[in-house]
Amino acid sequence: MSMDFNIFMNDVVRQAREEIEAAGYEQLTTPEEVEETLEKEGTTLVMVNSVCGCAGGIARPAASHAIHYDKRPDRLVTVFAGQDKEATAKARSYFEGYPPSSPSFALLKDGKIISMVERHEIEGHDPMSVIANLQSLFEVHCKEL
Repeated sequence: MSMDFNIFMNDVVRQAREEIEAAGYEQLTTPEEVEETLEKEGTTLVMVNSVCGCAGGIARPAASHAIHYDKRPDRLVTVFAGQDKEATAKARSYFEGYPPSSPSFALLKDGKIISMVERHEIEGHDPMSVIANLQSLFEVHCKEL
């Protein structure tokens, strides 16, 4: 790979991280952080971030806007597929019954998977439909703020 491409990719990754962090999601970069966070009582939304252009460009705005709702998870966290590989693998170990998918969202309660919004439910869809999908999960599984 050329040096210019590496600089470009580093910039894309940095922007993707900053965008989701600015939305209020905590970055989990180690398996230990993932385990400690996902084992907590209550609900946790895990956004599996990705540099994938199309789907990532839908998932990150959806992640940002979906949380502006009467009900929402107790915790908002993110792992970065392809970047923080061990943390992502650890998070995916909690997503029983779902194949690896990025970007994606996983809603957990007390460390157990409740539901996922997978890449095929993001890619090719508009952000509003992804937001509606996430908020319908919040409505059923989360408490009012």
